[in-house]
Amino acid sequence: MRAPFAVDPGSALPLYAQVERGIRQSVAAGSMEVGDRLPTVREMAVALRINANTVAKVYRELEQEGLLETRRGVGTFIARAERPPSKRERERRKSEIIADFLARLQAEGIALAEIIEELQTIRMRR
Repeated sequence: MRAPFAVDPGSALPLYAQVERGIRQSVAAGSMEVGDRLPTVREMAVALRINANTVAKVYRELEQEGLLETRRGVGTFIARAERPPSKRERERRKSEIIADFLARLQAEGIALAEIIEELQTIRMRR
């Protein structure tokens, strides 16, 4: 089975956060809709090449939040459409993306000063 999204093991963003974001983005983008069945925990873990406990944790948290619904013996389903993120959630996600971005560039040996300079150059082009 193919996962509906991918994760990056080299990312500074933890795998569980990447899985959560992947599910949320898939629902928000309409590629997964209310009533759609998700892969089982095991199927998702194999497809993403991550630990099943990581997937189970995400499914549990999203079920507690009401985004997912697990029907015993049947599977896990999208229970509701994802609402637009709150300002606080948007800020949290933005911070995660920026932290991941900076960590990846710095892992490539690119100094913070170079990153800032490049961002300023891009900004001036617009």
